[in-house]
Amino acid sequence: MAPHVAATGSAVARSTPNSTARPIRDVPLNEAASTPTGIGELDRVLGSGLVAGAVVLLAGEPGVGKSTLLLDVAARWAAGGRRTLYVSAEESAAQVRLRATRTDALHDQLYLAAETDLGAVLAHIDQLDPQLLVLDSVQAVSVSGADGVAGGVAQVREVTNALVRVAKQRRLPVLLVGHVTKDGTVAGPRLLEHLVDVVLSFEGDRHSGLRLVRATKNRFGPADEVGCFEMTEGGIREVADPSHLFTSARAEPMPGTALTVSQEGRRPLLGEVQALVAPSAAQTPRRVTHGLESGRVSVILAVLERKAKVRLFNKEVYVSTVGGARLVDPAADLAVALAVASAAAEHAFHRPLIALGEIGLSGEVRRVGGVERRVAEAARLGFGLALVPPGSNVTIRGMRAVEVGTVAAAVDLLQLRPPKRRDPDAPRLRLAEG
Repeated sequence: MAPHVAATGSAVARSTPNSTARPIRDVPLNEAASTPTGIGELDRVLGSGLVAGAVVLLAGEPGVGKSTLLLDVAARWAAGGRRTLYVSAEESAAQVRLRATRTDALHDQLYLAAETDLGAVLAHIDQLDPQLLVLDSVQAVSVSGADGVAGGVAQVREVTNALVRVAKQRRLPVLLVGHVTKDGTVAGPRLLEHLVDVVLSFEGDRHSGLRLVRATKNRFGPADEVGCFEMTEGGIREVADPSHLFTSARAEPMPGTALTVSQEGRRPLLGEVQALVAPSAAQTPRRVTHGLESGRVSVILAVLERKAKVRLFNKEVYVSTVGGARLVDPAADLAVALAVASAAAEHAFHRPLIALGEIGLSGEVRRVGGVERRVAEAARLGFGLALVPPGSNVTIRGMRAVEVGTVAAAVDLLQLRPPKRRDPDAPRLRLAEG
């Protein structure tokens, strides 16, 4: 067979193709069909389920619940009559068995092995011929012949390459657990994220039961979906309607609270912002935030002081979210401003409402994406009033959308400034209206 001379001048020998090239319309779609895992929130993030031959990497901090989630996936997969192999490289088989008993993840079709050598893992695959492989974790497995120790760049690359080849040859879906670094990125070589088909980030505060699974790469579905879970004593539980996790249950409105609808990927989530404003004798009053970017809150406080005439220079300001949620969506700016203004005026809204809008340095309320979807979610949850940026043109049955152009107009609309500091020409919002 005559060699082919490449552009670099080196000779490349021709080889036999693995398959025959054919028109794209003739490629069968059933080869990429997905199978639901039985966990609706995870299927939402994956795109509808696991695709045969797909390699999925689930990364997260220690103790967040990665092993618990994948053990539940393995048990549900086995409950469908499909042989499943769960390989633990960090715990003994007895430890995994104890967790499975606690979370009710026992099934006859679920096989368990504790191995740290890749050769032994591949031998188990040849022996059992499973229909799903779960490996916890890829950084704890090593392969003989490769340089470095387990978890090193060379070892992780070789282990992942071998598992990807096996997955494609056998059309075997593989779920890998991955570690993360101090800054939250996937540990190991960057090549690891390129080799796998799907990269999922498992996020959550260990002091809170809330867990979020976020897709950062997905070859088979959207890469901007989020699944919500709650960690309980009996394991991890999916939360199809998580809005109640991010809001407090109160019968009466309280000063210093405001509601907004953030957007995690394509999913609207109701969130609550709470603020406390207290007098301060210190030369530099404290500014404390939790669940919000401190720099962004500082900008909002400066805009309130300068543009809306809300006096905060001699006050301590504490701003927090409810339920351990983290609001990084700029659409929450208006809710933060109204919560602080409400706390400063010690004035509660007489009617539940949501506030949407990004606040600029000149005090204007800017448009944000997905306003219609956000307001529709608020209407579904029973809200009837929304403050939105100008030009939103929201028309949803049962929802009254009031457009506000500036943060000062929103503050005056809700009468959150002392009478002597209000604009006499500013409109007033009759909260009793439908």
